[in-house]
Amino acid sequence: MPIQNNFVKKIDTKKGIEFGIYSLGDLMANPHNNDSLSEKQRLNEFIEIAKMAEQAGIDVFDLGESHQEYFVSQAQSVILASIVQATKKIKLVSAASLISIHDPVRIWEDFATLDLLSDGRVELVGGRASRVGAFDLFGIDLQNYEDIFNEKFELLQLLNREEYVTWNGKYRSPLNNVRVLPRPESDHLQIWRAVGGPASSAIAAGSTGTPMVLAHLSGPTSYYKRTIDLYRNAAQQNGYDPKTLPITTAGFFYTAQTTQQALQEYYPHISSGFKLSNGQDFPKQNFAQATDPDSIINVGDPELIIEKLVHQHEQFGMQRYMAQIDFGGVPIDNIKRNIDIIGTKILPEVKRRTSLKS
Repeated sequence: MPIQNNFVKKIDTKKGIEFGIYSLGDLMANPHNNDSLSEKQRLNEFIEIAKMAEQAGIDVFDLGESHQEYFVSQAQSVILASIVQATKKIKLVSAASLISIHDPVRIWEDFATLDLLSDGRVELVGGRASRVGAFDLFGIDLQNYEDIFNEKFELLQLLNREEYVTWNGKYRSPLNNVRVLPRPESDHLQIWRAVGGPASSAIAAGSTGTPMVLAHLSGPTSYYKRTIDLYRNAAQQNGYDPKTLPITTAGFFYTAQTTQQALQEYYPHISSGFKLSNGQDFPKQNFAQATDPDSIINVGDPELIIEKLVHQHEQFGMQRYMAQIDFGGVPIDNIKRNIDIIGTKILPEVKRRTSLKS
């Protein structure tokens, strides 16, 4: 008999896959006109985007955490608390919480509290700090990067399973039958593992029966299908039923009346955002591949995006897709237009066509 992970919540896809909006929390000028927002304006935008998404029938809003210049989502849980109070139905998720640089007990307390305040709408994605400056900021030894993440993520999962915790590790003081409170709405949270480049992360997630969030930048769908296959194979080899483990895929998304308009509007934001946050440009030829139906970049007119999302669902069998529409200073009017098109044209058709295959 397969191992049943009782701490994984099933995503109901009878009416099609879940669709969400996610933001990395950046604060960047609009490259088309160099207009900038204040920190306060950008923080208020996150709340506005989540409210608009809920009104459009979108299922999930994700907010990332970063600790560097050109970002304003350092206090991720505080921002999510504001969004909890401003919304009623939409699921709210960290994308991701940087497990490597924080105490898992503090993370658990924050998100269990958020879950109670939201009536059970909060989920937690655990990820590494992808930019090493955060390690210096929080006094973490970069040489032990991998071991620190694995140990802290293991403790976080233990906190999710048990109210009274006994634990001993290398990078944190031990816990001896400590009661960790509060407990979330259903006594445990949906905890995901964020996976980017290395296949080893997907294998680690599958080996422990942990739901996976697979972030992608560019390339063919087949490339990312291999990662998903490795994840499911690892789960099966370790006694878990892969069919019970939800998968989220996440990446660039932008729509407009025509594909050419979408590419011309969105690429300057991606290019500028990459230069500011990573010190290098995002290759224009990679972005231009979005016109290929097999490209993982979901940028184009509504009809193209519908076909691509349905194709990706056929290949991946994911239960949730998260659209990154606001990176690199995309103005709020364009974000609102995207959300309107998603709610009226894209989402109904994607849900209809993926529900037939769920």
